[in-house]
Amino acid sequence: MRIVLDLRKTVEQNAATYFDRAKKLKAKAKGARAAVMRFQAQLAELERHKPATTQAKRLEVIEHAPKQWYEKFRWFLSSEGYLCVGGRDAATNEMLVKKHTDGHDIVCHTEAPGSPFFIIKTEGTNPGAITLDEARQACASYSKGWKLGVSAMDSYCVKPDQVTKEAQAGEYLSKGAFMVRGKRDAKSVQLKLAIGLLPDDRVMAGPESAVKKHCRKTMLIAQGADKPSDAAKKIQKYLGAGDLDAIIRALPPGDVKVIGQ
Repeated sequence: MRIVLDLRKTVEQNAATYFDRAKKLKAKAKGARAAVMRFQAQLAELERHKPATTQAKRLEVIEHAPKQWYEKFRWFLSSEGYLCVGGRDAATNEMLVKKHTDGHDIVCHTEAPGSPFFIIKTEGTNPGAITLDEARQACASYSKGWKLGVSAMDSYCVKPDQVTKEAQAGEYLSKGAFMVRGKRDAKSVQLKLAIGLLPDDRVMAGPESAVKKHCRKTMLIAQGADKPSDAAKKIQKYLGAGDLDAIIRALPPGDVKVIGQ
C-alpha cells in the first residue's frame, strides 16, 4: 500500500490520520457485509415467487459450486452477518485454532468433554452481544453435552491470545486440546439448534435466531430419539431441497428430534 505523508504534520499526526481512515474503512466493510446479507434475503424472497425448480437441478448447482475453506468445519452466519466456524473433532479443532484464528477474532469454548472451539471471524470489528450469544450456544450444542442429554451449560468467549498449546508443568495437551488462561466471558446457554437453506441452497445449522435471519426455510431441532439419518430425511422432506449428507453433517453429535418451524 502506498502511504503519503503530510510534511506539515508530525509523525504522530500522520499516524492518527491513517488510524482514523482505517477505522472508517472497517465500518464500511461491516456495512458492506450487512448489505450482502440484505441482498441474500431479497434473493430468498424472489425465490419464493419463482416457478419451483426440481430438487435434482438444485443439487446439481450445489454440487458444482466451489467449496469455501470453512465448509470442512461446522459453521454458520450470525444474525449480524459474522462468520462463526467450529471444529468437528480433535483434528479440526487443532487446525481451526492454529491456522484460521486471527488476533482480532473471538474464541468460544466450554468445559464439557468433546467441546469444539468456535471462532467468530470479526474482520477487526466488534460483534454485538447477539453474535457472542449465538456462538456460545453453537459451541455448547455441538459438544458431547447434546448426546448426554444436558439441557444447558456454561459457554465462554475469550481472546485468541488467551488460548495456548503450552501445558502446565507435568501436564500434556492432546491433539485438539488447548489451555485457556485469564478471564472468561461466560454465560449459561440452552442446547438447541435450527437448520435451514440459504438462498444458494446450502445447508446451514446454528442457533435459531441466526438460521431464521439468513435461511428461507427452517426447522428447529432438539435432543431426542431419532437417529441423525432419520431426522435428516424428515428435514430434507420439509425443506424440499438440500443434500442429505450435508444435512447429516450439520446435525449435532447424538440423536435428535425435529420439533417444527
